[in-house]
Amino acid sequence: MSYTTSTPHAAPLARLVGSSALRRAAVVLLGSWLIAASAWIEVPMYPVPMTMQTYAVLLVGALCGWRLASETLVAYLAQGLAGLPLFAGGNAGLLYAMGPTGGYLVGFLLAAAFVGWLADQGWNRHYGKLAVSLFVGHLIVFVPGVAWLAQLIGFEKAIAAGFVPFILGTVLKSALAYASVVALDRRR
Repeated sequence: MSYTTSTPHAAPLARLVGSSALRRAAVVLLGSWLIAASAWIEVPMYPVPMTMQTYAVLLVGALCGWRLASETLVAYLAQGLAGLPLFAGGNAGLLYAMGPTGGYLVGFLLAAAFVGWLADQGWNRHYGKLAVSLFVGHLIVFVPGVAWLAQLIGFEKAIAAGFVPFILGTVLKSALAYASVVALDRRR
């Protein structure tokens, strides 16, 4: 099975991987560990902590393209669900994923795939489009995250506790992801 991405707009790691299964596996593993490492950078908040995970998720999406980013996020989630301490604060397992952060974990996959798909369409090559894709990708994390949290604590409380406190962090991490993608993907 070939995963070759022949479009000139493909995300940089998708171009690098080409059809090599070994390179693909290495990028998926390293990307999942990057997201895991970013989970350990945490500002304790209730009911969900603020971490650098969304930054890493956006970076994986923009640099990997939709297919490779999706595979990376599935690997990350599978490792965490299997019990490796990869989620925020070193947490793991199905019980943790079913708690207040469960929807955000789903949002990570959706956001990485979305940002990756736009990267494959050439959005990384245009400063404005890149900024929009990263910011919207960041917001995508909140849709299932807040919806899931609302089932546990109610909609108004979910907005107040699971979205509003993260607005400034969202803007800052989106800007950091933007600067990182521009620096890492010099082929504009």
